[in-house]
Amino acid sequence: MPLDAVTLNFNPAGLALLNAVLAVVMFGVALDLKVEDFSRLLDTPRAFLLGFLSQFLFLPAATFLLVLTLRPEPSIALGMILVAACPGGNISNFLTHRAYGNTALSVSLTAVSTVAAIVMTPFSLAFWGGLYPPAASLIRETSVSALDMAFTVGVLLVVPLALGMVLNARLPRLAEKMRGPMRILALVVFAGFIAGALAANWAHFVAYVGAVFLLVLLHNGIALAGGYAIAAAGCLSEPDRRCVAIETGIQNSGLGLVLVFNFFGGLGGMAIVAAWWGVWHIVSGFALAEFFRRRGRLFATA
Repeated sequence: MPLDAVTLNFNPAGLALLNAVLAVVMFGVALDLKVEDFSRLLDTPRAFLLGFLSQFLFLPAATFLLVLTLRPEPSIALGMILVAACPGGNISNFLTHRAYGNTALSVSLTAVSTVAAIVMTPFSLAFWGGLYPPAASLIRETSVSALDMAFTVGVLLVVPLALGMVLNARLPRLAEKMRGPMRILALVVFAGFIAGALAANWAHFVAYVGAVFLLVLLHNGIALAGGYAIAAAGCLSEPDRRCVAIETGIQNSGLGLVLVFNFFGGLGGMAIVAAWWGVWHIVSGFALAEFFRRRGRLFATA
């Protein structure tokens, strides 16, 4: 069966659970955020602007060119565009810190990109997907509403973000006690959920993951290398370059999966791209962080 005709097995209860899990993950991330993380951007406007443009302009544009060059199946192409349209992933801050990158900039970029995703994710998907006719036909067939998608992104990302920041500001001691357990809980629950979803669709995953395996590796590699190159071309410091590279290459593929099941009925190619990206960007992100770490803290101050 063609991958474009495959839909993954996911019942309404499972979808509701996935939505809840993503909200819990975002709430846990927000416990580390403060209003100062937004205002801090005024101190490094060039680094923030380049990081934001790398994530929301460079990566979608590079993805579109990659799709035009390789011509994957429409559902795979749309999955790649969707992942590129998502905000930064929730482990980017940890990876940036481990890589001796600018962690403050990473936290700020994650926070702003999460809020901006209400507009940028539906817009990028509609714009870049609409420019590729095979993907555009899938968008039309599913009658995706940008307004509905923006509402979903807002409820699942921005509301938990705001609640976590309010708790951190009003009850800092409670927030501090919750941070560690929430990180572990979010990671375990999300990993368990993905494992369960894969188990329910294992035959489809095994049959079709080969179609996206190398594409996701190439796509993610372009994101990481491109982010670093853009920061270097902008004459940013080495810690800022490492931050921008990681923020560009670590995408919130969990949000991508939620949107696939909420708006595209679990379309096989899209779901497998988002799921495999979610696995691979952890591997590549840790590998890059370790590479930077081996180059040393001293080099990172350059």
